[in-house]
Amino acid sequence: MDQKERMLANLPYRSWLDGLSEERMECKKKLYKYNNLAPDAAEERTALLREILGKTQEGYLNIESPFHCDYGYNIEVGTNFFANYNFIVLDVGKVKIGNDCMMGPNVAIYTAGHPIHPESRNSGYEYGIDVS
Repeated sequence: MDQKERMLANLPYRSWLDGLSEERMECKKKLYKYNNLAPDAAEERTALLREILGKTQEGYLNIESPFHCDYGYNIEVGTNFFANYNFIVLDVGKVKIGNDCMMGPNVAIYTAGHPIHPESRNSGYEYGIDVS
C-alpha cells in the first residue's frame, strides 16, 4: 500500500512520498488561477471549481475567493452550494457536504491530524479522518 492509498484509507502516511507533494502543487496551481479570476467570470469560476472539487452536483456552485484546500479531489458538495470568503478545507480525508448548504466567511474544515507525542510526531507520519 503506497502513501496515497494509506491517506485515503485514513491510515498514518507520509505526505511527501508517492506523488502527494506533486498532487498538492497541482491543486495549488488551480487554486491560484481560481482565486485570481475576475469576479465577473462566473462561468469560468464554476468550471474551474468543478475541476478542482472531487464531486459536484448540478445547480448553483460558488466559493468566494480566497479558497484553499490540499487536494480538492477529496471534497464532495451537493446541489446549491455556497461558501463565503476564506473557505479552507484540509482534505487529506474525504469531506462530504450535502445539498442546499451555505457556509459563512472563515469556515475551515480540517480532516488532517498529527501525532501529539513528540517521538511519534517526529516520525513524519500524519493522518486524516473523513468528515461528513
